[in-house]
Amino acid sequence: MNLEYFIAKRLIKGTAHKISISAPIIKIAITAIALGLIMMLVAIATGVGLKYKIREKVAAFNGHIQIYNYDNNLSDVSVTPVSTRQNFYPEFRIVDGVSHIQAVATKGGIIRTEETFEGIIAKGVGDDYDWTAFREYLVSGRLPQYDGKLNNEVLMSRLMANKLQLETGDTFFAFFLKEDDPSKTPNQRKFEIVGLYDSGFEEFDATYLMTDLRHIQRMNGWETDQVGNFEVFLDDFDTIDEKSAEIYGKTLSDLDTQTIKTKYYKIFEWIGLFDFNIGVIIGIMIIVAGFNMITALLVLILERTQMIGILKALGSSNWSIRKVFLYNAAYLILVGLFWGNLVGLGFLWLQDRFRFLKFPNPQEYYIEYIPVHLDVLTVVVLNIGVLLLCLVMLLVPSYIITRIQPVKAIKFE
Repeated sequence: MNLEYFIAKRLIKGTAHKISISAPIIKIAITAIALGLIMMLVAIATGVGLKYKIREKVAAFNGHIQIYNYDNNLSDVSVTPVSTRQNFYPEFRIVDGVSHIQAVATKGGIIRTEETFEGIIAKGVGDDYDWTAFREYLVSGRLPQYDGKLNNEVLMSRLMANKLQLETGDTFFAFFLKEDDPSKTPNQRKFEIVGLYDSGFEEFDATYLMTDLRHIQRMNGWETDQVGNFEVFLDDFDTIDEKSAEIYGKTLSDLDTQTIKTKYYKIFEWIGLFDFNIGVIIGIMIIVAGFNMITALLVLILERTQMIGILKALGSSNWSIRKVFLYNAAYLILVGLFWGNLVGLGFLWLQDRFRFLKFPNPQEYYIEYIPVHLDVLTVVVLNIGVLLLCLVMLLVPSYIITRIQPVKAIKFE
C-alpha cells in the first residue's frame, strides 16, 4: 500500500478537513484553477478558430498555392496564359499532400447600371472548381453551373450587389478592356445573377465576381487549353512552405509558385500574433492558479503541523510527508480541472452550436461571429500541462516541511 497516498486520501475525505479554517481557501484555490482553465480553453479555442477561419476564407478565393506564368509578374489579373497540358493537371500526383487543383483566370472590368458603376475582377472558373467554401457563404439563390454549355450565370457578393442595387435574378452589363489594344471598344457581356455570397472578407467581396472561365478565354483570345493560373489546395496548411518549394521544383522552368502567406503577408503576420497572445494568457493563468495553490498548500501544512510532527516522530522522512501534501494538492488541482473542463468545454460547444457571441465590428475580423476550434489532443495536453506545472510550483513551498521540528510541532496549537 502507498502510505502517503493513503494518508492524503484520509485527509481529503475527513469531515474535519471540510469544516476546517482552510476550507474557504481551498475552495478559492479550486475556483482559481477552474477559472484559469476556462480562460485558457476559451483563449485557445477562439484564437485558433479565428486563425483557421481567416485562412479558410483567403484560401477559398486563392487556393493555398498558385501556379502561374512568370510573365504575370504577380498581377491580380491574368496576363500571360498557362497551358492546361501539364503533368500535374487535372490530377495532381507529382507531390503528396495535395487535395485538389483547379484552373482559373481573372480579368479586370466594370459593371455599369442605370444608377451607378463598380470596378470588379471577374474570376473565371470551370467545372473543376471546388465550391465547398462558397456553399457556406451562399446567402441567396444558388451556385452557378459551368459543366455544360457556355452560359451567363454569375455569383456576386452581397456587398457588391448592394452597391449596384441588384438582386438575385437581375441581369447587368459588364465591360472589359481588350488586352491587345485598350483603345478599342471594350468587350461587353450581359450576365445574370444566380446567387449572392457573403464571406465577410470585404477585401474579396468588394472585388470578385465568379463567372464562366470560357468568357475570360474568349475575351483574351486564348485557346480552350489556356488559363490564367492554377490554384492548389493542400491537406495540411502547416506544410504550405515546404509543398510550395516542392511544387516549384517539379514544374516547368517558365512557371512560378506563390503561397497565400506570401501574397497576403500582412494578414498572416497579423493572425500569427494570435499564438503569442494565447501563450501570454496561458502563462498568466498558470501563474495565478499556481500561486493560489501555493497559498492553499501552506495553509494545509500550517493546519496539519501536529500531524507532521507525529509522522516525523514515527520515523517518516521529509520527502514522504511532502508527498502526502502533494497528493492532497494534486487532488484539489484535479477537482479544479474537472469543473474547468465541464464549464469551459460546455461553453465552447454552445458557442460553436449557436454562435451567440458575435464581433461588434465584424469587418475588422473578417467574420461575424466568434469561431471556436479545439481538438482532443490540445485539451489533454493542456490539462496535463497545468497539473504538472502547478505541482512543480508546489515543490518549493513544500520544502517548509523539512524545517518543522517534531518536538515543537507536537506542541503546536
